Amino acid sequence: MADVGEQIILELRKRMEAYQPRIKVAEVGVVLEAGDGIARVAGLPGARSQELVEFANGVQGIAFNLEKDHVGVIVLGDYSGIVEGMNVRLTGRIASVPVGDELIGRVVNALGEPLDGRGPIRSLAYRPVERIAPGVVERQDVDTPVQTGIKAIDAMIPIGRGQRELIIGDRQTGKTAIAIDTIINQKGKNLVCIYVAIGQKKAAIARTVALLRQHGAMDHTIVVAAAADEPAALQYLAPYAGCAIGEEFMERGRDALIVYDDLSKHAWAYRQISLLLRRPPGREAYPGDIFYLHSRLLERAARLANRYVIVPNEFPQEEGSAEDAVDGRVYGGPRGRHEAETALQSMPQASRYKIVRVRGSGGSLTALPIVETLLGDVSAYIPTNIISITDGQIYLESDLFNAGIRPAINVGLSVSRVGGDAQTRAMQQVAKQLRLDMAAYRELAAFALMSAELDAATQRQLARGQRMQEILKQPQYSPMPLEQQVMVLFAATRGYADDVPVSRMQEWEKELLRYLTTAHPQIGQEIAGKKEITPETEQALREALTAFQAIWR
Repeated sequence: MADVGEQIILELRKRMEAYQPRIKVAEVGVVLEAGDGIARVAGLPGARSQELVEFANGVQGIAFNLEKDHVGVIVLGDYSGIVEGMNVRLTGRIASVPVGDELIGRVVNALGEPLDGRGPIRSLAYRPVERIAPGVVERQDVDTPVQTGIKAIDAMIPIGRGQRELIIGDRQTGKTAIAIDTIINQKGKNLVCIYVAIGQKKAAIARTVALLRQHGAMDHTIVVAAAADEPAALQYLAPYAGCAIGEEFMERGRDALIVYDDLSKHAWAYRQISLLLRRPPGREAYPGDIFYLHSRLLERAARLANRYVIVPNEFPQEEGSAEDAVDGRVYGGPRGRHEAETALQSMPQASRYKIVRVRGSGGSLTALPIVETLLGDVSAYIPTNIISITDGQIYLESDLFNAGIRPAINVGLSVSRVGGDAQTRAMQQVAKQLRLDMAAYRELAAFALMSAELDAATQRQLARGQRMQEILKQPQYSPMPLEQQVMVLFAATRGYADDVPVSRMQEWEKELLRYLTTAHPQIGQEIAGKKEITPETEQALREALTAFQAIWR
């Protein structure tokens, strides 16, 4: 027994001698007051803006107001357990979310935590939710379309990769439906979609996710949800978290699309936080930096410029890296290609070298913010702010919706400031005449209400406009491929539908597409492949339309 006792004593002595005390320094503060999702904390002089803090009960928050003698913290979770006198420590980390391909197909909250019950997200990469938008020199022109599958938008209000296009209208006018149609239409188009739901009912979010799954769209979609019953802090954070997730794809040279549904509720959440933190209120009780709230978010949507390097002709890959450059230079910015070509021509034995794109450059992030108006008032505070930030707007009207024109897009008030640059050549060829016909129809329709007698030319123009309006109607969640849109609009704008009764236009369109895809599939394949209507394709299409006219009844 004595030997056993001595062994225990020796073992204890060894462990005591080997023990090295570890000193962990943490800046700790104390809660002065808490409630309604915010807390005032004293004793954190080293706190940084947007830094994560942790309360003694494990709940996290973000340092939001950095004042002289205390810090205003927004609580990211259940704030009912936070009481006066509780300790708070700095974590040293800026608010960030997990990013990467591991999130595709998942539903997460504003902190990147899974909500779909499919296990943890095994992402090793994190990004801060707030960051400075790319500068002017880092961008390039928007010239590649995002096909929404909606005829009225793709033809007259085109959206390009890297653009910010506002969807605005009263409640129940189909704003979310347009965004969901766009996401569904990206299947197989190498475009990752992020849908950010802000302040919506959980049942509505669940319906949207089920709809995306039903159409196979969750295979390329990430849903970031901050429901109506969650703290205002999470609703405020959700769009920035979604944007950070999208930026990861953009900066890896891929294309992404993000939908903010909707920024009106985001502004309400920010107003609530600001008033609780006693920031001075301004117009409609919004804080003075409400414009900056959305401008710094939407400016992060961009089309990044390609970067180029000069490599030997025997370089085996289509894309390179900075290490592969023979002159040690990377040529970037809007004039990167031109500068690389100039440098190549000035090199001795220039024929032995070629220019390749740098891997991971040229990505894009397209933003579709949604804003809800009240009784069609687009001159309200938040709508006018966001209209001035974005590159155009799709305006939906209740009157059109109630009249059965769906999608209820007011083509006169809607605009895309990118214009035809974001359209394929084929769509440009048919959209020009469509815009002219619709503009003439809107003008004459107002005039026709005041005049009983109209000449034959005016009547023909009105009849053409009515048929165009019917053609632009489209069922919900039924996006149409580019080649089908082009063929239908070509037929309508070239007068092949002028003798069709207005009440049968939908039937005529379905029968026409069925005929063209079965009897003349090569026409659609040519348009889809070449992205333009060549003279040969136009001739074949005209012959097919003439043949269809002869058999359609």
